[in-house]
Amino acid sequence: MTVIEFPTSDKATGDELREQVREAARRGREAAAELAQATRGAKDALLQDMADELVKRAPEVLEANEQDVAAARESGMTEALIDRLSLSTGRVEAMADGLRTVSGLPDPVGEVLRGQVLPNGVQLRQVRVPLGVVGIVYEGRPNVTVDAAGLTLKSGNAVLLRGSSSAENSNTALVWILRDVVARHGLPMDAVQLLPCHDRASVHHLITARGLVDVVIPRGGAGLISAVVEQSTVPAIETGVGNCHVYVDASADVDMALRILLNSKARRPSVCNSAETFLVHADIAEEFLPRAIAELGEAGVTVHGDERVVGAGGSHVVPATDEDWDVEYLSLDVAAAVVESLPAAVEHIREHGSGHTEAIVTSDFRAAQQFTAQVDAAAVMVNASTAFTDGGEFGMGAEIGISTQKLHARGPMGLPELTSTKWLAYGDGHVRPGSAPVKPGS
Repeated sequence: MTVIEFPTSDKATGDELREQVREAARRGREAAAELAQATRGAKDALLQDMADELVKRAPEVLEANEQDVAAARESGMTEALIDRLSLSTGRVEAMADGLRTVSGLPDPVGEVLRGQVLPNGVQLRQVRVPLGVVGIVYEGRPNVTVDAAGLTLKSGNAVLLRGSSSAENSNTALVWILRDVVARHGLPMDAVQLLPCHDRASVHHLITARGLVDVVIPRGGAGLISAVVEQSTVPAIETGVGNCHVYVDASADVDMALRILLNSKARRPSVCNSAETFLVHADIAEEFLPRAIAELGEAGVTVHGDERVVGAGGSHVVPATDEDWDVEYLSLDVAAAVVESLPAAVEHIREHGSGHTEAIVTSDFRAAQQFTAQVDAAAVMVNASTAFTDGGEFGMGAEIGISTQKLHARGPMGLPELTSTKWLAYGDGHVRPGSAPVKPGS
């Protein structure tokens, strides 16, 4: 894993850049205070108009994206990363559809989570409130710009977007469109801001703006996520690496297992819910492996296998190294091993998994129960593709990220996960009984 260090400054722009980021955060706080009071109707109308404007101005976005993609190819960026960076008319429309879906979801702000009337008559409620200013640090995925803006605005938060320099033109075009619509609706434009992206120091200034930024969420590779979580003085939500597994149990339907494995790996290998390893029970390996290797080969996938997988043959099968079990390929590569039992599969996942998504294919209900109980991950699939771990698929419209930590949020993060809570107590002159105050000199 590459360790990323975020410098605190550079010779030309250090202090100036720090102040620029902190000033953006100050404006964000002002915008968040106003946005927190917006009605659901106002926020829903805003998101609907954003969606329409994105579709209307898609040519601007695509032109900007073409510049980014051309520069990425010239720099030698991998095809997997170029896939994440690339936009099309369909992908822009999908972003717009995501905004429309979010606009139709219930507004979490003000939701009463619990409440009671205390014996003394005080009425007590715990309600959802916006987090405030949310910083997003992400790599070359322009769709995150729109998803993050939509979710933060609907949940009453302001967002500071720190995207990758590889997507600078795309992100700039998208943010200007979004800000235009925000201003048109009479809401503060600074609810959506794009931070400088050419100096890593801007990330450092964002994640150390404690008191100005309420939470930071990193989205990207292992190095970026680790660096943000470890160096941040602002509370951070860890959106972990997707080293996801598909375990084919002894009782699995082979045809079903093949469909799930191919979809989990080859549907879109550059995303975090893509399977990076598959494990096969020894009792079904002889039947399953030849077909799996053949179909993966047809899909262009290279299999990094243990001794028994390599023994099953295939020109696209190579011996796995110790590193292969822990890598997030984000490409048409997959690690594979034969295991003697379900407990052995669980143990392998415990040792090498990232806590993102794990899947079992089985016809044995007890095996499914054992797997779901023993595997520690944000999402566990039974007879379903790992690709389903997605905010849109979970009915959230979009997601701000997929959290692999256990506090505050876990799994795909939608609107409720972008809120905190506040306690409200309603009394009628109530005072708390206690001992009488001590008089001076007594």
